[in-house]
Amino acid sequence: MKFLVKTQRGMESVAGNYIREALPDAEVWASPMGYSGLVIVETDKENAEKKILGIPEVERVIPVLVETKAELEEIVKAADEIAGLIRENETFAVKTKRRGKHDFSSIDVNRVLGARIKELTDADVNLSWPDKVVQVEIIGDRAFISVLPGEEYRKYTPDKFDARKLFSKVTLVQMPYWGDYKACRKFGEKIGRAAQAFEVKELIIAPKEKMDAYELMEFLRGIKIGQESRYQIQREAYPWKVEKVPVSVWDLYQVVRDKRRNKRLLIITDPKGPTLAEVKEKLAKDIHYAKEVVIFIGSREGIPRGLFRFADYVVDLAPYMTFATEHGIPATLVSLWEVYEEFLRKGEEKAEESS
Repeated sequence: MKFLVKTQRGMESVAGNYIREALPDAEVWASPMGYSGLVIVETDKENAEKKILGIPEVERVIPVLVETKAELEEIVKAADEIAGLIRENETFAVKTKRRGKHDFSSIDVNRVLGARIKELTDADVNLSWPDKVVQVEIIGDRAFISVLPGEEYRKYTPDKFDARKLFSKVTLVQMPYWGDYKACRKFGEKIGRAAQAFEVKELIIAPKEKMDAYELMEFLRGIKIGQESRYQIQREAYPWKVEKVPVSVWDLYQVVRDKRRNKRLLIITDPKGPTLAEVKEKLAKDIHYAKEVVIFIGSREGIPRGLFRFADYVVDLAPYMTFATEHGIPATLVSLWEVYEEFLRKGEEKAEESS
């Protein structure tokens, strides 16, 4: 039996050595053809997969069902050998990871191999939530083909609520950090990265009074750097199109006037308010029906107390604790999402009971 083992980049040799200890008779090839993060293992031990998975450096173990030349025609022929593992009433998807230079693309493999499997099995293709995944791993001049349970790929499933639906209507109003130029840029990077990570509707940088222009400039430069770094990661990692979060500068008091006048839901995080547990049910309901949720976050000092009168909620997220400036956005949004998700889950349960 042959296995394709995946590790973190740079950990393949360490994992390979531990695999040799666990399976002394196995043939182990770390970094095949120089590709990091991979180990090929060949062994006749029945419990080999279990032993390999017992090694912490190992992230995934893929049993290889068919090994062939890395040629499109040869890969398609493999469909005859694996088709029996996919039933007619199941769905499947073909996913290809290609390493090296070839006269075909990963999409070509997915399309042609998928068409042949469908012809043989009459099973439907489901790229989002397949029952089975035909995994094609191409390493140089060799192709390794497996059939895996679809659950391994279900990062986005129908039973999970999409947090982006909440965050897409959230506007963050962040007071800027001021002081040493390097510190301003450093905190700006962290805040820009956090706002982009949650894909919020807008990030408003809102000074409460006159401040040094160059300190603000460094802070905004940091925002741009942090946002860009996270955006590039999202573009590569997400299956959907990602947009950059709009960033603007506005006087804090004018933000309150404008948003309040337009009947948005205003939330201020501050230790002087009630705990999240005390208001979560009503808060979650208001969030659900709000057109826009505006969240105010302080920096070095809290939101001015005079603005509390104009907020719909002043909430203490963690009693007896004060979050650092760079933790304000993630702490607030994760806390609100947990409350909102609980509200959605209860609504779903009630709907099931009534039906």
